[in-house]
Amino acid sequence: MKIDYSKYADGLVPAIVQDFDTDKVLMMGFMNEAAFLKTEELGRVTFYSRSKQRLWTKGEESGNFLELKSIAVDCDNDTLLIKVHPKGPVCHTGADTCWMEKNHNSNFLNYLEDIITLRKNASVEDSYVAKLFAKGMNKMAQKVGEEAVELVIEAKDNNKELFLNEAADLMFHYLILLNAKGYSLDHVVSILKQRHSK
Repeated sequence: MKIDYSKYADGLVPAIVQDFDTDKVLMMGFMNEAAFLKTEELGRVTFYSRSKQRLWTKGEESGNFLELKSIAVDCDNDTLLIKVHPKGPVCHTGADTCWMEKNHNSNFLNYLEDIITLRKNASVEDSYVAKLFAKGMNKMAQKVGEEAVELVIEAKDNNKELFLNEAADLMFHYLILLNAKGYSLDHVVSILKQRHSK
């Protein structure tokens, strides 16, 4: 990737940050070559802060990091488009974006994955998810199988409520199993996107 840092007097190029899942524009910052290289090294977006006069990794104080998904340079090689998975609100005001817009994920599922990650280490008395993790991989895999069979059974009937509830049960337990194996829905979506592009 060729980036023309010399186009601007201060050696900084605009870096537009977009949510990988929702396509919502989250913020804009500036990068020099050192910030670009640090972003690639950390896998977290790092800017050059003109006010601090140093490299600044977004989220270094708040914990609301921007997990890197991809970087593209525009046709003039002087502006970056950075796609990320935000780990919380992006704006320093606490808003989802620097334009005070809501950044609703089109599928709530990434949020649910975060909840599963939080609850798997909770007390087994307080959390169904923690109970499943405590029972081990075989039990989690078995639950996915059970829920899949129940969904198939409901698909043969015409009860919308029962069918959709079984579909939700299957999805929930599928996310738990992915988490237990060390994967996320993003890994699966990535494969689907690759297949779609062929």
